[in-house]
Amino acid sequence: MRRLPPLTAIEAVVQVARLGSVKAAAQELALSAPALSRRVQALERFVGRPLFERRHQAMQLNADGERLIAQIGPALDMLSDAVETMTSGAEVLRLRLGVLPLYASQRLFPRLPELRARHPELHLDIDTGSHGVTRLGEGLDAAIVLAREIDPALYARRLDRNKILVIGSRALVEGPDPVTEPRQLAGLTALVHRDMPDTFTNWRTAAGLGEIEPAAIDLFDSGALILEAAARGLGVAFMHESHLEDAHDTRLARLFDIEVDSPYSYWFVCRPRALMLRPVKLFHDWLLTTLAAD
Repeated sequence: MRRLPPLTAIEAVVQVARLGSVKAAAQELALSAPALSRRVQALERFVGRPLFERRHQAMQLNADGERLIAQIGPALDMLSDAVETMTSGAEVLRLRLGVLPLYASQRLFPRLPELRARHPELHLDIDTGSHGVTRLGEGLDAAIVLAREIDPALYARRLDRNKILVIGSRALVEGPDPVTEPRQLAGLTALVHRDMPDTFTNWRTAAGLGEIEPAAIDLFDSGALILEAAARGLGVAFMHESHLEDAHDTRLARLFDIEVDSPYSYWFVCRPRALMLRPVKLFHDWLLTTLAAD
């Protein structure tokens, strides 16, 4: 049987790869930074090549490291799940799911009790970090992302189709100087999500209002914060119709009767081979059945 490197060295490398720094990985594993660095170096010596590019406090996988982590990361996760199952005395299936916070709060979490009732053995590790697609297989089993399209090398199912609306504070339409004409956008700030950068320009072009320029365009990486900013009168949000409907926020109102098809959709995404994993398959099937019933 081939000799294997120490499991502690593998665990250290995987944690550094996922967290991006020795300090963060050391805290996660309850080690000192020098001790964790020695474990990383032990695996590098074992494979006979460096696995990281060292950049001050950060460490980034090089090409060899990416190839190695893509193969051993999922195996280490499966080993961890197997040990958890044995020590808990009950079957435990764990899904590492990447999901945007707004989708999680508006669409996913209200239905999770149904999932728990149907599959009590299935547990979710929720990751709301960005770039979910690029982290598939490296910390994430699957992700729900917002995108125009998905790399055809991945498995993907579209979860919705939506309209772009202009959303603002109710005071904008009910105040003493109401905003009733699109030309009035010239004096307002447009609020745009970084994952949906073309919402304003798409809405403006489709509505035949190409000459209108807002006072400024402010970018956010949180849909919830965009809606909060709009509710407080900091600008008008170019968001999906479902985002307004699911917010149930009486401070918000739709501006204008113009609605434009959005180029963006929510997608369930995973690597094709991940569908062979039972946690991924259970969640995937439940999610699609639930959305079909809505």
